[in-house]
Amino acid sequence: MAAILWLGLIAAESTNYGSAENISRFLYPVLHFLFAVSPAKFPIWQHVIRKTGHFIGYFTLSVLLFRSWRATLTFPGASWVMRWAGFSFFMTALVASLDEWHQSYLPSRTGTWHDVVLDSTAALIAQILLYIFLRSRRPGLPYKQTPAQV
Repeated sequence: MAAILWLGLIAAESTNYGSAENISRFLYPVLHFLFAVSPAKFPIWQHVIRKTGHFIGYFTLSVLLFRSWRATLTFPGASWVMRWAGFSFFMTALVASLDEWHQSYLPSRTGTWHDVVLDSTAALIAQILLYIFLRSRRPGLPYKQTPAQV
């Protein structure tokens, strides 16, 4: 359910309402107030914030999809399985591709392969960190054996 809700958030941000023009209406006053960002520097800050949002959004989607696959395709005693990570990564990359494709048809948005690469990189890093984190918590249990068999 969390992954579906997150997909809905990504879809909503992919509309004209999530364009740089619309976001800058409230982002510039906030940045100007908090950090005294000048109009000349604002496009740089906006770019960095938007790309960071891409990374965080698709990183989170990849983690949520991993959790969904782990709950759906169970392997007794396993904390991390390549199949869960692979499905999660490729689904996230597919969503990123479809998102950019959709944006290429909107007048206020631009779809770019650079964002697909950024989003897919976020998904890959999420899966690597999940592997490191989950394997460090339960070392030594292969997915084909249950704890009683070890």
